[in-house]
Formats: sequence, structure tokens, C-alpha cells
Amino acid sequence: MDPDLDNTRAARTIPPGGDYEHPAPDLDDTIVGTGAPTLPQPPHPLVQPPPASLDLAAAVPAYSFRIGYEASPVNLDTVVYVGRKPAPPRIATSERLRLVTVESPNSDVSRTHLEIRQRGSSVIVTDLNSVNGSTVVIPGNPPRRMRQGESLVVTPGTFIDIGDGNLIEILATRLRYDGSE
Repeated sequence: MDPDLDNTRAARTIPPGGDYEHPAPDLDDTIVGTGAPTLPQPPHPLVQPPPASLDLAAAVPAYSFRIGYEASPVNLDTVVYVGRKPAPPRIATSERLRLVTVESPNSDVSRTHLEIRQRGSSVIVTDLNSVNGSTVVIPGNPPRRMRQGESLVVTPGTFIDIGDGNLIEILATRLRYDGSE
């Protein structure tokens, strides 16, 4: 092969005699690395990471309930007794207790009718030996009439009819970490 015809090779070699000088490389600007560059990503405006000290395994859902569609939610951060004139239990305990009074013009709702509590990640409703009982509708299940003294674990979206138009809805509120709201 004729060396004069091999233009590619000639273009890539530095001619002898120093006709072509390379400028000295500026090593201060040189970046040495492997792989694709990693640029810091801005945080997504809607998704914020939890604090570094937060133990996600300790996250517990916090539930609430409301009586009627227009009522404000009531947090289940304590045991709740619902009735037309609720009273605390005769034997005092160290548990905090919230008493929620509902209207009952026909006295269909017992004085202290129903207990609602959150234990861990579960919501438990207990009929407190009410005279007229409670009907529970858990999503995806047929209505169920509770027996006196019976307890049920319920899920968000559950409705509990305690009588006289008082309909309790269990709501999922948020995650709670380390026992705080």
C-alpha cells in the first residue's frame, strides 16, 4: 500500500521535527472519573423524604372518625365512648378517655353505647351492652349486627349505625411516628 494514499494515518500522526506543538495540558481543570456524571437532583415538590432520625418501621397509621357527613373528624388518639349521655367506666383506668355525645330524640342510642379505640394499626369498635345494638358495614362485606359486648376490628371506610340517624364513619388520617401525631 502506498503511504501517500493513506491519508487517515498521516492525519493522525505528529510529523517528526516538531512542526506541530501541542499546548501544555492544564491539569488544574482535568476531571478524572468513571461512569456517567451524577448531578444533584432537586427534591420533588410533593414528595419530601422523612427526617433522617425517623424510623419508618415504627410508622403507625393514625385513624379518626366522624358522625355524619358534615361533622369534623375526631382523632383516635385516645379511647372514645359514644352515646346520648356517655359516662366513663365505673372502674377508673389510667387510659385517657373522650366522651362524644350524640342526639337521640327516640332514645335509640344508649347512654354509653359504643367504644372506639385504636390499638397499634387496628381500629376496634366495641358495643358497650347497648339496648338497641349497632350495625356495622365493613367495605366489601354485608351489614352485620353486633351483639351486646361484642368487639370488631374495622377498616377505614367502615360505617357503624348506632340508631336515630347517627352514622359513624371510620377514616384513615395519616401516618404517626414514634407515638406522636
